[in-house]
Amino acid sequence: MIHLDEVSKTYHTNNGPVHALSGVSIDVERGEFIAVCGPSGCGKSTLLLLTGGLAMPSSGRVEVAGEDLTSASPATLARFRGEQIGFVFQMFHLLPYLTVLQNVTAAALPGREAAAKTRAAELLEEFQLTDRLKHRPAELSAGERQRVAIARALVNQPALILGDEPTGNLDPRSATGVLDLLADFHRRGGTVLLVTHQESAAEYADRTILLRDGKIDG
Repeated sequence: MIHLDEVSKTYHTNNGPVHALSGVSIDVERGEFIAVCGPSGCGKSTLLLLTGGLAMPSSGRVEVAGEDLTSASPATLARFRGEQIGFVFQMFHLLPYLTVLQNVTAAALPGREAAAKTRAAELLEEFQLTDRLKHRPAELSAGERQRVAIARALVNQPALILGDEPTGNLDPRSATGVLDLLADFHRRGGTVLLVTHQESAAEYADRTILLRDGKIDG
């Protein structure tokens, strides 16, 4: 499902180059739940951005679901992300002026709006948010906002969920609820790549990849 071959990423800043990743190779099978752990600044989020085609490596190759992201055009990348990947971030990234239902359906692929609306209603019912459909993000708790974000990530029925510290801003009870939703997606055959610094979150994974100073540790 995911193949990273000797991937490196260097950011060029006013203070000089920052080597976020150095020669990282990873293979993730379809249907695996993988946690990526390590200290702050070790390259976890960069790894996720490269896997999602939101950034390009300085060297090496990134392949996801048979698509070589390093050679794909911007249009191909956009289509691929919409069809194959759902993103869940620590800061939710919901649109404040849209309702819960509108935030979820905003991710619909072109030509699939009707199907997305039906799917959104099903997900929001499953996530116990049917009484919040017309609420806006500011009217929700942090846990509810993250459940909306997960519904948005799932609305196009992706094969892969990429989570960047999705429980980082949540209390323990809400965090458990969010992780249970990701685990349920995994049980149904989905692949999850979860960046986290929380040991309790990593325990949901089939295996853990440790990063340190931009390299695989161990």
